Amino acid sequence: MSWLLLTPCLVIFALFIVWPLGKSVSLSLHGSDLFGRPDAFVGLQHYRDMLGSAEFRHILWVTFAFVLLTVIPGVLGGLFIVLLLEQHIKGIRIFRTAFALPFAFSVASASVIFATIYNPAIGLANGLLGRFGVDRIGWLTDPDWALISVAITTVWMSIGYNVLVLSAGIGAIPAEINEAATLDGAGGWRASRYITVPMLGPQLFFLVVISTIQSLQGFGQIKILTPEGGPEQSTKTLVYSIYHTAFANNASDFGAASAQAIVLLVILLACTAIQFGVLERRVHYK
Repeated sequence: MSWLLLTPCLVIFALFIVWPLGKSVSLSLHGSDLFGRPDAFVGLQHYRDMLGSAEFRHILWVTFAFVLLTVIPGVLGGLFIVLLLEQHIKGIRIFRTAFALPFAFSVASASVIFATIYNPAIGLANGLLGRFGVDRIGWLTDPDWALISVAITTVWMSIGYNVLVLSAGIGAIPAEINEAATLDGAGGWRASRYITVPMLGPQLFFLVVISTIQSLQGFGQIKILTPEGGPEQSTKTLVYSIYHTAFANNASDFGAASAQAIVLLVILLACTAIQFGVLERRVHYK
């Protein structure tokens, strides 16, 4: 009877997870014709070409740099905002909704907004720099700034969700713990450092794992802000490379793109396993 109840879930899992994964593995072992259909069996040739390619190593470097530039500031920024909101500062409650607003924006709308902000002629970013006598920056056209600019956009989009999760975590902390800390003379930022942050361990760990996965899979903001992978391929992450290999300019090289997708899956699993093996040991669930 239990297997009968599980059948709908197993069918959905097989159709949308197992079959696409098996198809991707099969495609990665075959070449592709002009229409993207599987051609001759090539074995591991796509993987050997990737590992021996300097361009692919550059793509991996850009991908990991993007993860570092988005995950760490996004989680720490959300934590700082939540701790600030918990302080007894006059008028601070007005900002609770404002800090959560980015969560309501889609990737496309947020990217368009930041494309306007980064505009070299009329954008707000260069306008503010000009007031301080700083030269204009090519936020999306300078290879040294393009990835940072996309990362800033991504962090802004993730802050709202991080604030909501951490706010829920603070709400779950028993009131008697904070009361005991107050009686012992631990208040304000000191209580936040030694009580609130350690007890937010499960939420912080969750956000690190989820943010890493989302950053590795990030695509929309990169595509909209920096088409063709940015200046000198400075924003060409692994997901964008998969798209470029399979679909851009009628490439239709689904074999090579599938091989890159399998590599991305391995990286995702490896990062998640490392995070569970290293970070989770420091998390206290009680």
